[in-house]
Amino acid sequence: MSETPEIFDSLPYYDDDLEKYPLLKEKVERELAREPKPPQALHPRVPAAVSLFANNPLLAAELERVETHQPFPSLDSIRYQLPGPTSAPGTDEEWQAALKNAHAQLEHQRIRHTNLALLQTYGPNAWRIHNYLLEEIAKQTEKALEELKQLTEDVNRDRKNTQTQLGAQLTSLETRWTELISSVLQIELANVALDAEIERLNKKEADLADVS
Repeated sequence: MSETPEIFDSLPYYDDDLEKYPLLKEKVERELAREPKPPQALHPRVPAAVSLFANNPLLAAELERVETHQPFPSLDSIRYQLPGPTSAPGTDEEWQAALKNAHAQLEHQRIRHTNLALLQTYGPNAWRIHNYLLEEIAKQTEKALEELKQLTEDVNRDRKNTQTQLGAQLTSLETRWTELISSVLQIELANVALDAEIERLNKKEADLADVS
């Protein structure tokens, strides 16, 4: 079974009774204050919330950190140092750990040197291409935003024009209805007056007949 369409009898672009009559607005606000709060559940047509980075815990944790305005954790500078054994002259295990750390630092520096060389060779062009792609994405996004804004304005303009036309028709019909009601009341008053006049004439005729 198809759902019953929702019918709205309000013309917010045309109805201005609340602005014309502040007392009426106060009554409406008091009445709304007595109404129960609307349900927190969203409308069935509202799509479900999108869960970002569900398959990437690191990015999900970083997003949560940004949303909660937590400071970025400081970099661990210990791994860039070459500490020696803490005891003198040091045990074999401590010297082995220091030697492994030195090898790791040396490999890190070698990789950095290689990356810098690659960046110097290919980095400028890759950066230009990256910037070009970002500019194109930004242009497309801005264009989509402008189209959406224009569509929103068109919808609101159509709604305003439609409601203004319907409101004018309703006002005209209401005025005509008032005039017809007034005419009916005048006719009823005239009928009452005629009935009274007929009754007076009938009574007068009866009185004349009695006198004769």
